[in-house]
Amino acid sequence: MLAPGNTSPCHHSLHLFAKRRESQHAGIAQQLSVRALNQASPVATYYDEVYKGNFAFLGVAMYDLERVEVLRGPQGTLYGKNTTGGAVNIIANNAKLGETSGYFNAGYGNYNRVDLNGAVNVPLGEKAALRVAGTYAKADGWFKNVVPGKPDLASTDEYAIRATLNVEASETVRFVLRASTSFQNPYNYGIYAQPEAANRPGLGRREIASSIDAKRRARTYSVALTGTFDISDTLTVTSITAWDKGSLFFYEDTDGTASELLEIPYNDRATQFAQDLRLTSDFGGPFEFILGGYFHREKVFNETTFEIGKDIDSDGVLGITADDCAVGLPLACLFRNRFDQLKKSYAIYSDVKYELTESVTMRGGLRYTHDTGVQSGFRSDALGVDGTLIANLIPLSSLRYSQDNLSGKIGLDYKLADGNLVYASISRGYRAPSFNAQAFFDPSELSIAKPEQVTSYEVGAKTQFADRKVTLNVAGFYYDYRNQQFINVDPASAAQTLLNIPKSRIYGGEAELTIRASDRLTFHGGMGLLATKIQRGRVSGVNVAGNRLSNAPTLTFNATIDLTVFDGGMGKLSLHPDVAYQSSQFFEVLNVPRLRQPSYALVGGHIDWESADGRFNASIWGKNLTDKFYFTSRVDLLAGFGFDYNHIGNPRMYGVTVGAKF
Repeated sequence: MLAPGNTSPCHHSLHLFAKRRESQHAGIAQQLSVRALNQASPVATYYDEVYKGNFAFLGVAMYDLERVEVLRGPQGTLYGKNTTGGAVNIIANNAKLGETSGYFNAGYGNYNRVDLNGAVNVPLGEKAALRVAGTYAKADGWFKNVVPGKPDLASTDEYAIRATLNVEASETVRFVLRASTSFQNPYNYGIYAQPEAANRPGLGRREIASSIDAKRRARTYSVALTGTFDISDTLTVTSITAWDKGSLFFYEDTDGTASELLEIPYNDRATQFAQDLRLTSDFGGPFEFILGGYFHREKVFNETTFEIGKDIDSDGVLGITADDCAVGLPLACLFRNRFDQLKKSYAIYSDVKYELTESVTMRGGLRYTHDTGVQSGFRSDALGVDGTLIANLIPLSSLRYSQDNLSGKIGLDYKLADGNLVYASISRGYRAPSFNAQAFFDPSELSIAKPEQVTSYEVGAKTQFADRKVTLNVAGFYYDYRNQQFINVDPASAAQTLLNIPKSRIYGGEAELTIRASDRLTFHGGMGLLATKIQRGRVSGVNVAGNRLSNAPTLTFNATIDLTVFDGGMGKLSLHPDVAYQSSQFFEVLNVPRLRQPSYALVGGHIDWESADGRFNASIWGKNLTDKFYFTSRVDLLAGFGFDYNHIGNPRMYGVTVGAKF
């Protein structure tokens, strides 16, 4: 661990300080830089076809859902933004015309977990209906804090409410207006610091000694209007207009101890406006198309502070003041950056299919995108513990980019005589440039990563056998990944800049199997095989060619059984055990051996009862029933701070839920 004796005073030269902190922030930067609070994921998230790119917009959404759609690989010809890694579309239940209905569920589990959720659907005349849904969850923290008077971490405290107005103005004009808000205010997650002997003496696996009791606060507001206009029997115009506002604040005890060696508060505020307009055909013939236009504007404010050694007295005078930072830099200092960011995206896209024969269908699409970005008002300062300015490290600065891209896909579907389908496709995805949010110590850290590009080659089959009792879908794929955005730490100056890993490749296969053995027994299973390799690239001064990409286990497997025990006058009782397995993986591309996560399996399931009339239900559920201990992310901070930074998965959780429908 750092101590005053390890770091000689360097207030005369910030460059000397930069050399010493070469590895101090590398790991955190690797985890947070390109996925920092100002960035968007390569896998796009949509709520009811509205793109949510910034963390501040990702509030509580998993309640009162109709379905969740998962699209793999590059996307961009159907709706919304273009992405390199796929898309997840969370679809909420719509208000139903002419129907008065609803439901309410209440649950209780370990860690004093309380869950409440429900919805009410009411008609508003013959052509309109209103649905109001909400959810609430609260639970004690499972990361036991041994510091007297400090709360347990990793708690749950959240609620959300959504109102949906469905209006059928005429036979050809329909509107759906959704408005929602959510709030999360739990005690923050905890950090599991290693090696345990130095950082966690005497602590159990799910115990922590943390000095921070600040809660995480996340607030979202969202309004979206979807209009559908049938302009003829064969053509439909769909308009999706959306506005979002969100804020996120959390104070991370990064060192995972009661000391104040390293702590980081994050502050993110964002607003966005999006307009998606598309024309869809329904000719009923061999040719169909989607033609769309998209606009997205996102404004973000970020502020991040590295608080280093706030409890270390550097000047020999009793008490810690701004003088301790001036003398002991970087100890007893706060390094704070802040900036505004404005991104705009304009796109036109198309998706077409043409039936060449009764058996062969050609599919294709194109997307042209114009992206612009401005990072303005960027400033980074070294401050004393009382907020006194010690030094301006990065003067007021701004960056901007403008990027054009043409991407798309083409493929063939071949329908076999028995109705099964085989297909092949080539698609290309694009991810816009990124600004560095982790510049703290030198103007050279201000940088822009070039856009990412993925070319995907995929073949597969969708089949059913045994009188449709067996469904088997298989796919094989190869991804040519260019210019993956990443963080670099210069070994000479320790400056952090964004870079692009020039070339990687990913290939593998997936299989999904469903067996309906009888009316009472169904098996669902899935398996994935994955091989990843960086072909060219340097990160943090290290040649990473030949290394595996992060978060890429070679083998994943999941299985679920749905078994109906009885179904009659006493209602229906069913069992649903499940298991999910994944092989070993790394969470960083340096592939540090000690940070490798070994393979593990999670076992869970639920037992459900429903009354014969379908009005009442009850469920007993459990997750991670074997109480498996595993890591969900790992970062190397050993050389600079004396510990590895780790997140761990949730422990065993279980409970009971009862509900009623009307």
